[in-house]
Amino acid sequence: MNNMNRLAAAVLAAFAGTLCAPVLAAGPDLKVALIAGKTGILEAYAKETETGFMMGLEYLTGGKMEINGRKLKVIVKDDQSKPDLGRTLLAEAYGDDKVDLAVGTTSSGSAIAMLPVAAEYKKVLIVEPAVADAITGDKWNRYVFRTARNSMQDGLAAASTLKSGSVAFLAQDYAFGRDAVKAGKDALAATGSKASVVHEEYAPQGASDFTASAQRIFDALKNKPQPRVLGIIWAGANPMNKIADMKPERYGIALAPGGNILPVMKTWKNFVGTEGTIYYYYAFPKNKMNDWLVAEHTKRFKAPPDMFTAGGFAAASAVVSALAKANSGDSEKLIAAMEGMEFETPKGKMNFRKQDHQAMQSMYHFRIKKDQKNEWDLLELVREIPASELPVPVMNKR
Repeated sequence: MNNMNRLAAAVLAAFAGTLCAPVLAAGPDLKVALIAGKTGILEAYAKETETGFMMGLEYLTGGKMEINGRKLKVIVKDDQSKPDLGRTLLAEAYGDDKVDLAVGTTSSGSAIAMLPVAAEYKKVLIVEPAVADAITGDKWNRYVFRTARNSMQDGLAAASTLKSGSVAFLAQDYAFGRDAVKAGKDALAATGSKASVVHEEYAPQGASDFTASAQRIFDALKNKPQPRVLGIIWAGANPMNKIADMKPERYGIALAPGGNILPVMKTWKNFVGTEGTIYYYYAFPKNKMNDWLVAEHTKRFKAPPDMFTAGGFAAASAVVSALAKANSGDSEKLIAAMEGMEFETPKGKMNFRKQDHQAMQSMYHFRIKKDQKNEWDLLELVREIPASELPVPVMNKR
């Protein structure tokens, strides 16, 4: 080979190396598992979560589904809100699918079952949308982060609107319901409210007849100091209308619903003026991200985004922010990046508290509107309750 040929070969080799370099630097695909109860009693919540998660990834990656030049792959699994299946699917995601981190799940019972799997595989699990306090409380481990609000955040928001009187609770008889009632009681004490809890009523998840439950609640409240409030904490088909049919107002009892999904809340039009607190309602946050989500979701689905859609989007933001900041799928680098990490969501900024990895976030005090312009024009904002006003205790044993 003469000198000219050698020079040409060297130039071609260098040029080929330059072409290959970005591919080599980008590294393997990043893989994320999304586990949700897509069939079963909470399927409406799960479908919203998946929609929000995928729209969030689309928005945050500019439609490229890439982070720092690496392709992002999402593997979706349905745990049917069954704890045993949730545990199995997470182990499958970590062990067989080799995901870098996982997000899920819908049911608090299933989420709690998944927590030890994250510790066993030493892989990050972002909990969304399950809310039981135990997830970032006594069942927590260092691989667990949560973008969803917890029961105590719900309770503190509700307690901030009630300064005195008498309270009863109606909740579902499983982890979510019992955790939420405990949180409600603790929140009243934490906020200095003088309201007294006089009764707790628990019903099966799929209950449809509330006659006996309502009568016990009415008997417990009817002679107690005013205001008399029945707090209804329910996932799925909310029993508020059925309770209202039994005319609690004859005992001076007002219903206080927690926020719910839009198809449920649009059945509350007979409760004009009723107040409650909620995690998200599409018309409340004012920021660029929420504007895009509302406009794009309405365009695609002919309806505004719901509370679990926003939650899925928030989880996507945590995933993208963490992987970009760590520039790695390595668990220790992710944990270092995520502790104290601030990230944008449709609700505004959230941040993962270092002590228990709970996302600190605002909540909203609402009133059911009198003049509703369309089927989704349901709530008016009384006020945003900032995270600084929600003294969420650290409940783990770190």
